[in-house]
Amino acid sequence: MISRRALELATAILTSAFGVAVVVQSLDNGIGWSSAGVDAGTFPFLTGTIIVLGSLYNLVRGVLPVASLANVPIAITSIELRRLAGLFVPAAIFVAAIPLAGMYVASALYVFAVLAIPRHQSVPRALGMAAATALALYVVFERAFQVSLPHGALAAALGF
Repeated sequence: MISRRALELATAILTSAFGVAVVVQSLDNGIGWSSAGVDAGTFPFLTGTIIVLGSLYNLVRGVLPVASLANVPIAITSIELRRLAGLFVPAAIFVAAIPLAGMYVASALYVFAVLAIPRHQSVPRALGMAAATALALYVVFERAFQVSLPHGALAAALGF
């Protein structure tokens, strides 16, 4: 079981880390004014600063003992956590597989896993949908838009 307070604190920390990353990167791009006008990092710097300030506000509100939704003892039950993991874990594996297997193979495996493993579709139908997804990605991006999606280490090893 996860409390609402724990969720709010974790979210505040994650969004704050994101905001700090945006601020740091914008400093590398330059902030302020130059002879050409506003430097490239100015808008991202302001946006990152707003994200950090909002995250700090949420962090303080989550820490202070006030009567609010943060005091709800259980926000996510074990059943809901399993359902959430069922969405997040396959997506994380999909993203991790892209550099190795490439976008097309990883997409086909992801579609197959999401449809066949929880038994939402039959295996032959899931295989067909996975193949159609990979083919559609190839046709749309490689042929129509002429944008090469990552082919991955597998394609490089096979010489594609």
